[in-house]
Amino acid sequence: MSLSVKDRGCAVATHRYILVKLMETLASWVPTTPEMEVKLLFGSHVWDVAQHADALGKRAHELRLPLQHSLAPSAEYRDLLDEVAAIADTRKRIASMYDVVLPALDARYREYLAETDPLMDAPTVRILERILSDDARMVRESRELRESLPEVTDGDAQWSARLEKREAAVRPLVVPAPVKQAS
Repeated sequence: MSLSVKDRGCAVATHRYILVKLMETLASWVPTTPEMEVKLLFGSHVWDVAQHADALGKRAHELRLPLQHSLAPSAEYRDLLDEVAAIADTRKRIASMYDVVLPALDARYREYLAETDPLMDAPTVRILERILSDDARMVRESRELRESLPEVTDGDAQWSARLEKREAAVRPLVVPAPVKQAS
């Protein structure tokens, strides 16, 4: 069964909200991270995530929502994003973003792609495919950084596993809200 325009719009607007939050998180980490190499990693990825949020914001408008419309995810997911944003330790920042949040979002994008009609929703499909490609590069770059700077590698696998389990338990992510449709 194909997703309705409203369902697609809600999903796109929710993913945009999440990406804006991740962009803000990365941007807030840049001045508060002591390691220059990590600052550069976060800084370059702010731009990537901003581009993804912008593309989804334009797509939301094509799906009869206001331009750059965002829809908050479930309260549990917002709490998770707030917890990640508040992390102060560089190692945990890297682990949360690149080992947990981005891979988990990629799995959610793939779920969406499996549910949507690739012809009727081709623009969203192309945007998500681009995001998946960019996310893979960002995760790879974080791994390369950790290989060259082992002191920023998080040694607390249990912490990451708990965060990953918490993220996976959030169902549903998208919480449809009544939204005035754009004309």
